[in-house]
Amino acid sequence: MKDEKLTTDEYNALDEVRRGISGRPSACVARNTKRLSGLKLLSFARSGHLSLTDKGKEKLFLRRCVLGLRALTDDPAAKLDDDVIAFLGKKSHIVASDAGFAVTDKGRETLADIEANSL
Repeated sequence: MKDEKLTTDEYNALDEVRRGISGRPSACVARNTKRLSGLKLLSFARSGHLSLTDKGKEKLFLRRCVLGLRALTDDPAAKLDDDVIAFLGKKSHIVASDAGFAVTDKGRETLADIEANSL
């Protein structure tokens, strides 16, 4: 089974590809392309254009959700993207509060599980 835990550098490469690459890829993308395409997070078009796969998009979105939960734990008024707020709200990980959003018990349990499994 492949190790699918990604480094910060690999996440940065995925995010850079998501934003779009014009011209030559950066050193960050170049050094991570082989592993990320092997994990089926990136794909090459026939033209050589590099793009995120659906799996890569999902991985980045879930990371944004985890980072959003962490940010709200520290600061209930932290700014999150609308799609992250909608997802976390639908999953009952956050609720609206006077200060912005509060992390629910379920959200704190999820964060604790993530922290325990990432070590």
